[in-house]
Amino acid sequence: MATTYLLELTDANFDQEVLQSDLPVLVDFWAEWCGPCRMIAPFVEEIAAQYAGRLKVGKLNVDYNGATAMRYNIRGIPTLLLFKGGRIVAQRVGAIPKSEIERMILPHLG
Repeated sequence: MATTYLLELTDANFDQEVLQSDLPVLVDFWAEWCGPCRMIAPFVEEIAAQYAGRLKVGKLNVDYNGATAMRYNIRGIPTLLLFKGGRIVAQRVGAIPKSEIERMILPHLG
C-alpha cells in the first residue's frame, strides 16, 4: 500500500508522522472491505504525488489501528482529516472527487 509518496500510518507512528509534522498531513481513514475507500484511493495517491514536499499523505487502516480511529471519533469511512500544526483543520467523510480533496487542502498549503 505504501508508495513513494504515501505513508502507512499506524497507532504506533501516528503522533510522530502526523501530529509532529512540519508539513500539513492528509490522513485517509480506510479499510480493505470499504468500496468507497477503494473509489477514492487513486485520488489520494495522485494528491500525495502531486503535492509532495508541500503535503504529507498517509493512510490509516481502521481495522488494524482502532485506537487512533477511536481517538478521532471516526464513525464512517472513508474519512479524510487534514492536520496542520497537530490540529485538524479540515475534514470530509465519504467518497468525494479529487477536486473536492484539492479544495480541502489548498488553503492550508504554504
